[in-house]
Formats: sequence, structure tokens, C-alpha cells
Amino acid sequence: MMKFYISATGIKKLTISSSAAVTSGRGGVGLPVGMKGKGSPPVTRRISHRTLLLTAVLVVGLLLSLLFFRITFIMLESAAFCSYPIGCLGWRIFGGSDSTLLREELMRALLEATNDGDNGIVGIESSTTLPSSFNDLVKDMTSNGQDIKAFAFKTKAMIMKMEQMVESARQRESIFWHLASHGVPKGIHCLSLKLAEEYAENAAARSRLPSPQYVSHLTDPSFHHVVLLTDNVLAASVVVSSAIKSSSIPERLVFHIVTDKKTYTAMHAWFAVNSINSAVLEVRGLHQYDWSHEVNIGIKEMIEIHRLICSHKLDSMKKENIADNYEHEKDLQHLRPSCTSLLNHLRIYIPELFPDLNKIVFLDDDTVVQHDLSSLWELDLNGKVVGAAFDSGCGDDCCPGRKYKDYFNFTSPIISSKLDYDRCGWLYGMNVFDLHAWRKTSITAIYHHWLKLSLNSGFELWNPGALPPSLIAFEGHVHRIDPSWHIAGLGYRSIMNVTESVLEDGAVVHFSGPAKPWLEIGAPEIRSLWSRHVNMSNEFIRKCGIME
Repeated sequence: MMKFYISATGIKKLTISSSAAVTSGRGGVGLPVGMKGKGSPPVTRRISHRTLLLTAVLVVGLLLSLLFFRITFIMLESAAFCSYPIGCLGWRIFGGSDSTLLREELMRALLEATNDGDNGIVGIESSTTLPSSFNDLVKDMTSNGQDIKAFAFKTKAMIMKMEQMVESARQRESIFWHLASHGVPKGIHCLSLKLAEEYAENAAARSRLPSPQYVSHLTDPSFHHVVLLTDNVLAASVVVSSAIKSSSIPERLVFHIVTDKKTYTAMHAWFAVNSINSAVLEVRGLHQYDWSHEVNIGIKEMIEIHRLICSHKLDSMKKENIADNYEHEKDLQHLRPSCTSLLNHLRIYIPELFPDLNKIVFLDDDTVVQHDLSSLWELDLNGKVVGAAFDSGCGDDCCPGRKYKDYFNFTSPIISSKLDYDRCGWLYGMNVFDLHAWRKTSITAIYHHWLKLSLNSGFELWNPGALPPSLIAFEGHVHRIDPSWHIAGLGYRSIMNVTESVLEDGAVVHFSGPAKPWLEIGAPEIRSLWSRHVNMSNEFIRKCGIME
């Protein structure tokens, strides 16, 4: 039988033996043979198995107590910022740092907020008032003791709300920007009044235009005929002045200005007092035309349908909240004055306006001529009716924002069955018209036919404007000219994408869009292209404070 003995002062040497116990000569406890403690003191104590077990239990209990307090501390600490305390507990017990844990937890919460869509956001918005600033968010999170998950969802809700507010403000600003184009600057209004007064009081302002010796030039096909339809005296003066300055042979230019009755006296007075010696010019009012009954009926019908199209578009957008339901600036065409302007839509009747002319260059009143246009009258249109650029300033084969899809409603079977969604539309405002070829076609009749289709279909075929029905009516009659002849879109904010070299190379720059150069909303970066042709020394210009 094996026995275990231990000295009271420690074990120097142990010998284990299976033999019988040998009694120490000093009266101490004997060790079995083969198990002796060298140098051991004579007194020893026997330790039982129960004593060892109790010691082990005490040690384990102490360790578990320490572990319990550690876990409790971590749980309490993690609850303040951790959405998943158990997961955080495991991470921190096994050595994860606070910064790493917080980053991982934040990433998990942000991903959950992202993948949750709007479900959690709706609950937050309906149950609480969202903080209006970052400081309010911090105060709300700290005072309410919310976890990272709540922080992620509330932050997302705040950002989404702010994005909606920014988008709404941007859309409203664009609408107000378009509405500003309705205004007539007081300087231009003053100019018209002063010139009308001059026409009434000064015989020179009523003198014949042109002088009798030049009347024959008005129908002479050997001259270069330029047509303007406008009620803006200042704009007309810039077109005429810039065209003459840019022409290599200004004496061959003949300008035909058509205006309405209310503007006729002011327009006539301006060009009578500021005579043009190098070119021939006439001013005619619509009240001076003696059209046939058929033409009169057609014009009235055309204007009424265009007015209804614009009104319908405006009414529908008001019902749907005008600030939140448009996708492109062209959707706001109905806000422009040109939407219902007789002179703007009368261009489809140019053959009737000038029955004795065969070839003309048509210019909008918001254009500036920068280079000689003489070669346009010699241009071979290959039997087509109109020469037009299809785009300008963006390189070959590009058509940003001017495809048929931007003008027409392709959800209508009438449109989708007739037109190509991605076809590029040509530009109106600087065009060469072969009036002789036009008179051989049914372009004007087709134009009226489509206006009636729009009327009968609830005005949903195209966005308001003169160009959409013209694109259809002139189908197959358009000759493409070089884009450098016509740089359009200077009245839109996107014009900033056009390089300075493109603007300088353009024969005609066109301020198409709401931001006309005579308005305060006109882009100052390019307004000088137009304003340098305004005669600042003119008495009426100075008195009315134009361009100050």
C-alpha cells in the first residue's frame, strides 16, 4: 500500500515506495520505503482529498466572481452605444478595443438602415420630430440614451428630408427663374413709350421706311433679305446692328421687320430716327396686312389652339403641384411669353407675309450676328424648304436635350406610331427658307392638321411651343447646315458647358431660353455678346437707363 507523507516545513526530497512504512528515528511520521524527504523536519501533516477539492473550489469561485464583475461592467458600458450587447460582449471579452467595436457596430447599423428602405424611416418620422440640425441630433441622442441603430436610422431620415427640401427649393427656383422671363424691364418699357411719343410729335420719326428710292429693293431677289418678327425694339436694333457690322457687303442687306400694332409706332420711330445708310429696312405692322379671309381664320385658329395647349399644361401642373412634377426645363415652356405670342407662331405664315420673296434668312429677335451671312443666300438647299442646324457647340453626332423625346409625348399612340423617339430635332431661330419651294408643299396645312389632332386628343401630344408641330410639318423638307451657323441655347443655364471658342466661332448666337440678355436673369458671362451692340450713346437709351 502506497502512502504520501509531507514534512511540516516543506519537502526537500520525496521518495515513493510500495514497501511498508519505516518509523523515523526522531519520532516523526515515517515515510514509506523509497519516499523520503531529505532534510525534512521531524513534524509532518496529512492532507486529505477533501481538502484539495475545497481549495480548488475556492480558486474557481474567485475567478468566476472576477469574471462576473467584468461581464457586468462591459454589459452596462456597452448598452450606451451598442445595438447588440451580446455580440459586443463577446468581442470585448476576447480583446476587442472600444474604437474597433464602435466602428463595426456603426457599419452594421448603417447597412441595416440602408437595406431597410423607407420602412424604418416612416416609423421614425411618424413617431418623433426629426432634429433640424446636427447639434440637435447630438443632443437628442445623448439625452435619450439611444443606441447606434437609432442614430443610423434617425440620421438617414434627416438626410432624406433635407435632400427633399433641397430638391424642392431647386425646382421652385427654376420655376421662379422662368417666371422672371415674363417681365419687361422698365428701361425697355420706357424706350417704347418715349419712341411712341417721338412718333407722335416728330415728323422725322414718321418718315417713310425705306426711302422711296429704295422701295424696289424690298422685292428684288438679288438682295439678301432678312426677316424678323418681333415686338422688342431694343432686340431688333441689336439684330440689325450686329448683322450690318458683320456683313462684308452690308449694302446688299434688306431687313423686313414685322411687329404688332401696339409696338409699330415705337419700332418705326427708332429706325426712322436712327437711319441705316448701309442697308435697306422696312417696318410693317400686322394691322397693315390685307390677308384673305381664309388666312385670317387660320391664324386665329392657330393662336387659340396654342393658347389652349399652354393653359392646359399650366392647369395640370398646378393640380399636381407645379414645384414637384417636372423633369426638364422644356416642361416649363408654358411659362414663357412666347407660348401665346402671335408673332412667335406667325412664322408658319412667312410665305403669306412675303408673297414677293423667294429666299430669306429668318432670325429670332434674341439673336446676335457675329460673322458674315452672305453665303447663306447662295446655299443650295437641294430642293428642301428650310436650312437648319441640328445642334451646336457639342461636336459631331450629338443632340443633348433636343431629341424628339424631349418635345413629344410618346405615350400617345398618335405620336409613337409616327415619330422616332431618339431622332434629333432641328433648331428654330436662324434658318434659311426657300419660300418658292415652300409654296409648292402643304407644310402649313399639315401644321394645322396636327394642331387639330392635339386639340382633339386633350393637348397631350407635345410640350407647348412653336417647334414641336413645326418638326412634324417640315418632315422631309429640312436641309442640314453646318452647326457653326447657329449656336443656340444661350438663354439656358446649361450654356456654361459651351466653350468660349465655340461661341466666338458661331455665325449667329441665339439666346433661346428664358434668360434673355436684356433681363437681369441673363448670364453675365455671355451678356456682353449682345450688349456690345447696344448704342449706349443714343439719347433714348440714356434717358431710359437701359443696361445700367
